[in-house]
Amino acid sequence: MIKARSLQELAQLRDALRQREAEAQRRAAAAQAERARQEQARNAFAHAVGPVQRLPVPERVHRHGPRPEPLPRQREADERAALREALSDEVDVESLLLTDDGLSFRRPGLGPDVVARLRRGQWSIQAQIDLHGLRREEAREQLATFLREALQRGQRCVRVIHGKGLGSPGREPVLKAKVQRWLVQCAEVIAFSQATGPQGGAGALVVLLERRGPAR
Repeated sequence: MIKARSLQELAQLRDALRQREAEAQRRAAAAQAERARQEQARNAFAHAVGPVQRLPVPERVHRHGPRPEPLPRQREADERAALREALSDEVDVESLLLTDDGLSFRRPGLGPDVVARLRRGQWSIQAQIDLHGLRREEAREQLATFLREALQRGQRCVRVIHGKGLGSPGREPVLKAKVQRWLVQCAEVIAFSQATGPQGGAGALVVLLERRGPAR
């Protein structure tokens, strides 16, 4: 009886080994079939694409120089807004203007020769702005920006074109009077004079700014 059980167990063990071997063969055949399928797909792709060449790896450029300084955009915006708000239309400047040999203005302490040199065109005009045809607020905004940038560049003599007012109601030079008021209120403007004929005549002013080095 004991011997019979042993033979039965051996038969069961043999059957189990056969099943394991058959399963291993099945898995091996499936793996081989998958490899063959992948190889066939690679060959088909290579045939469709044709010869290829690996691209060279670009060398990275490392920056060794100093980084540029950040631009103070907010400070410049604040200065521009402060200058624009300081240019009022309500200031009476008639008593400050000189009309001996033509409209002019100079800060206290400046000699009359400064205005005379402006009139004769002895100062080289370094920049100009044309406000002719602009509305009041547009002209004030652009003039404030122009003066601020001229000061930053270290420019001293500029020309402001306001027009003669020929197209205004009543042919009155409205913008001309406003530009005079705005310039007088700007502390950096130390003198101005009506331009000569070749420089614009009654339609422009030659403006002298305080001495200031260019911004860095």
